[in-house]
Amino acid sequence: MNVRFRHDAIVRSLRRNGTSTIDALAAEVGASRRTVLRDISALRDEGYVIHSDVGRGGGLQLDPQSVQTNARLSVPEVFALLISVATMRAAGNLPFSELADAGLAKIERALPSDKVKDLRAFLDCLHIGQLSPLQDLSDMSKMDPDLLPVFEIAFLGRHFIRFDYCDAKGRKTLRDVEPQAMLILPPLWYLVGWDPLHADFRHFRMDRISNPEAIADARFRRRHVPFEDDVCPYSELEALNRTGRL
Repeated sequence: MNVRFRHDAIVRSLRRNGTSTIDALAAEVGASRRTVLRDISALRDEGYVIHSDVGRGGGLQLDPQSVQTNARLSVPEVFALLISVATMRAAGNLPFSELADAGLAKIERALPSDKVKDLRAFLDCLHIGQLSPLQDLSDMSKMDPDLLPVFEIAFLGRHFIRFDYCDAKGRKTLRDVEPQAMLILPPLWYLVGWDPLHADFRHFRMDRISNPEAIADARFRRRHVPFEDDVCPYSELEALNRTGRL
């Protein structure tokens, strides 16, 4: 479990249980006591008010007010929320859409201006379409949770992405590609990358990608990605939603 997910798990546990101990939290998140102590210190630095009671029966308590005033979402987290709503809308399965849009708008307004700029640039790389009904989904698996944080670094900084890839026949390769776009054909997600080895675009199913990392010393230029006519940029989908045509 990476640091951000571990911090979120600790906050959720303290919020739900009221009181917990270092040992209980360590067992819950699968980390050592020392790691959890560092996590508690980091959460306090972020503004969470976590009280420590010493003595028999003592433990850690989270001030619930600090959750409301200090919890912050990262750009990948807001991105994930936005695209989840967008994909459900594109699939025609979004009840309470007006409430969802209002909530997302409040979240986006709460972001600092530099983060809003990053979010918009991130969303400009996103395209949404419809999956063929003939597509076999029997082998679909869970996506690596590190993908979006790595994508944020790579897409915004125009860095190559290196990852392990397992194709439909089970063949495993190490790939270095230019991340040019993200394509969502619900329920499948694809990384569209320029593969220098083949001098062409390649579509990589995200649930087949593992161990992703951004290569800091390798940069690229943005390319025009040719999509099918039924694939829509997120920005156009968003505009259609605002005008009530979707």
